[in-house]
Amino acid sequence: MTAVLGALVAPGISRLSGALTDAAATASYILAHETSVRLGWTLGLISTAGYVVLITLFYQLFRPVSRSLTMVAVFLGLMGCALTASGSLFLLAPLVILKGSPYLSVFDAKQVQALALMFLNLNVQLSSIALVFFGLFQLMLGYLIFRSMFLPRVFGVLIALAGVGWLTALWPPLENALLSPIEVLGFVAEAALMLWLLVMGVKPQRWMERAHETGASGGRQPRSSMGQGPDSDS
Repeated sequence: MTAVLGALVAPGISRLSGALTDAAATASYILAHETSVRLGWTLGLISTAGYVVLITLFYQLFRPVSRSLTMVAVFLGLMGCALTASGSLFLLAPLVILKGSPYLSVFDAKQVQALALMFLNLNVQLSSIALVFFGLFQLMLGYLIFRSMFLPRVFGVLIALAGVGWLTALWPPLENALLSPIEVLGFVAEAALMLWLLVMGVKPQRWMERAHETGASGGRQPRSSMGQGPDSDS
């Protein structure tokens, strides 16, 4: 949700705008909305940091299902976060370039604007690569949820479908055609899972059974906030 808010704060340079083509107009937007651009960048970093924490918690939650698959999922998710964090540098670069540092005097105005636009489009490309890793992460997460028996399987299906949607980044024309429904599906799937975990939690008895089967419990049971769910099958 923080990532979506960050994109909405500065829509003129966010991934929602797709690839940008008008260097002069983009430069004018950045200079006129510097505060919004910096706020969007900050919210994006906060979102990435939060996702890293979430992925770590998911490792603790799903390792009783399959330690090896959970580790692979965590690796894919963290790779997506690393790429997203790296891409944030390309969002700040245009501000540095357009603020008129003395060493940039060797470039004329159009060249400076073109450099700023290039960095923004590099961020879009890096974001697409990150989405591929996030898509693979969500596919594996959906599979782990489906197999877990301590969470409703419908969430596994939703998360896996969202992962398939993010994988359309491999083919930009398809991604651009389906961008809005893909983003809605991703938001609904993740929000539904997070809401269930916060309100209903997991089935503690089922989690302990899986943990004992794999020897992954470490003598710990899920915290009460994630362990008071109904005990009926979903």
